[in-house]
This record gives sequence, structure tokens and C-alpha cells, in this order.
Amino acid sequence: MTGSIDHVLAPLQVLAAVSGSAMPLLSQDNLLSFVTNSTVVALVVLGVILWFSRKATTNMQLVPHKAQNFFELVIEFLYARVEAIVGSKVAPKAFPLLATLFIFILISNWFGLFPGIGTIGWGESHGFFSVSYVERPLLRPPTADMNMTLGMALCFVLIWLAITIGELGVWGFIKHTFGPKGGLRGLIGIFVALVFFVVGVIEVVSMVFRPMSLSLRLYGNVYAGETLLHTMGGLLDGKGPVLEMLGSILFPIPFYFMELLIGLLQAVVFTLLCAVYIQLSTTHDEHEHEGEHAHDEKH
Repeated sequence: MTGSIDHVLAPLQVLAAVSGSAMPLLSQDNLLSFVTNSTVVALVVLGVILWFSRKATTNMQLVPHKAQNFFELVIEFLYARVEAIVGSKVAPKAFPLLATLFIFILISNWFGLFPGIGTIGWGESHGFFSVSYVERPLLRPPTADMNMTLGMALCFVLIWLAITIGELGVWGFIKHTFGPKGGLRGLIGIFVALVFFVVGVIEVVSMVFRPMSLSLRLYGNVYAGETLLHTMGGLLDGKGPVLEMLGSILFPIPFYFMELLIGLLQAVVFTLLCAVYIQLSTTHDEHEHEGEHAHDEKH
């Protein structure tokens, strides 16, 4: 009976072994406690992005070399997608933020699939050659750290607010959020104004929760994928060294392809939502002003 219970709880033990937070690589009692296993990988990802960007944009030529050609392809593709969502007027302001978020999140998600990420470190190891997991991994995906995803979401909200205020002004932002639409007057106009005021309050509440929803969605999916890979790699733990080795290599392989797709989808979803938030607070008002301008010209 005890053996059957242990067999049932084995996957849950593997699940619990994947830490939900980043671990400091140095002592927690000094000023360098912020140096965690996810911070190191984030710096490596940032270094790779900066290195390739510099390589692609140094000595740019009319006939581009391979790095420049690929870099221009990525930038032009992303700019076209951003412009299609937020509009040509806001795109130059929003593009640097949205493109940076997409590229960083995508590379961070895929970087977490490299061998050794989450499987090399300290503490008790499980699985042949320590390929399943360790209690204190040396490296963790940056997007599997809630601090990183929340930080990116907060940065977006601050820049989104700056772009919105820059486009509408403070009063325009308040009017866009709480002001009635449709130009109705009388009792119906008062009722509509009250309805839109309540809608504005709800909108403000949703704005407050946007950083949490953005960060939790990205963190939850990446952490779940990391946990899935560790779980599949440890299914044959305790079955002998040969089976452990085969299981830790063969079982996770199909899920690596799935995680490649999920890593791309999560980068797209995070960036797309940010672009839609910018579009809702800026482009919509632009159309309203165009309608009012046409109405004035008609009269």
C-alpha cells in the first residue's frame, strides 16, 4: 500500500521540486542578494541581443550582409505589425518598447530550453547525470521569475501612460476614460453620462490590474512548461541508471517542440496585448477628433 502511494505522489514531488522563484547565487545577507539565477540568464540574453544588434548595424551597406539583412527583416516585420495595430501616428513612439519586449521575451523563453538551464546547480539531484532537476539550479529562464515579468509589465504601464498623456493630454485622458460618448442631451444624456462614468471606473480598475495579469500570464505559462519538462525527464527515476538516462532524454523531446511554439506564442500574446492597450487609449480618440473636424467643416 505504501509503495502504491509513493508511486502516485512521485510526479507531485517532482512538481514541487521546481522552485517557483529565483534563487540568489550569493549570500542573501549582502548587497548582492539581487544576483539570482534568472538575473544571470537575463544578462546573458541582453548581451546576446546587444551583440547581434551592434554586429548588424556596424558598417551598414547598401547591399546588406547577412546579419544586417536579417536584422532589417525583423525590424521591418515588427514595425509593420505594430503600425497596423496602433496606427502610423503612434507607431514611432510605441515601436521601441513593443519590439524590445517581444525580442527579449522570445529569446528568454527559448534560451530556457538550452541544456543545463535548470539542470545544473547545487543541492540534491534527481535523475541520471542530473538531467531531471536540481534543488538550486545555477541558471533559470528569466521569464520563469515573477520579478522579471512583473518588472516588464510595470515598465510597459509607465511608458503606456506617458504615450497616452502625450497624445491626449491629462484632461483628454480623463475625458476619454470617463466622458460620455454619442453627444446625447437631456435626461438620456445624463443617464448615458452616469453609465460611462461607471464604465470609466471599471476601466481604471482594469488598468491597475494590467501589470499583474500580464506578468502572471507570462510567468505561469513559462513556469508550467519548465515544470512539465522536469516532470517528463524524471518519470523513470529509480528504475535503474539505463532507464533513467533514456527516459530523461527521450520523454522530454516532444515537449521541447511544444515549448518552442509556446515560447513564441507567449511573446506574441504579451506584446499584442500591450499594443492593443496603447491602441485603445490613443487611436480611438484620433478617429473621434477626425469625425468632429469633418462635422465642423460641413457646417
